[in-house]
Amino acid sequence: MSQIERIIQGSGELFLRAGIKSITMDDIARHIGMSKKTIYQFFKDKNDLVTASLKKKLKEDEEQMADIISKSENVIEEMINMMKCSEEVLSQINPTVVHDLQKYHPEAWAEFQKFKIGVLISTMEQLLTKGMKQGYIRTDIDVKIMARMRVSQFELGFNTEIFPMGEFNIGKVQMQFLEHFNYGICTLKGYKLLNQYKNIHEE
Repeated sequence: MSQIERIIQGSGELFLRAGIKSITMDDIARHIGMSKKTIYQFFKDKNDLVTASLKKKLKEDEEQMADIISKSENVIEEMINMMKCSEEVLSQINPTVVHDLQKYHPEAWAEFQKFKIGVLISTMEQLLTKGMKQGYIRTDIDVKIMARMRVSQFELGFNTEIFPMGEFNIGKVQMQFLEHFNYGICTLKGYKLLNQYKNIHEE
């Protein structure tokens, strides 16, 4: 792993675990065992590093989604596998990350918005359309509306004003949203299959 990769990887781990605002360049240098001077050779400031680590994370997420889609037999299996994947990821994320990005790092937030529209919403639209053809997703729903609603729910789950950190577990909030969405879009055929996969996963 190159020095740049080590810096991006290490800072990304800290940002996700502790939030962005609370992490300093000194914290990052200590965490990766590298001098601040070396870090500044590659990144002009913390904002630059936040943007780079977010881009890396989004690329990994995109590859993971593509992998899940390619290995799933049908849309319901895709939805269940995405749920499993989300559970693992969300258990490692500090809820303040989204707020910190939005408030203090406009460049990185713009990257996330670009990813949201170009990848998340478009992938969700494709999934819903494919599910309709397979007979698992209701044909009376509006794909464009539902895709945007689902992606917006994800952001909503990180809103600590609505779901205070001491009172709500971020992973549980997101899983409730996701499960509610999944059952709401299914036909009876899809509902039955979703229950089968869910029971296997829980066992």
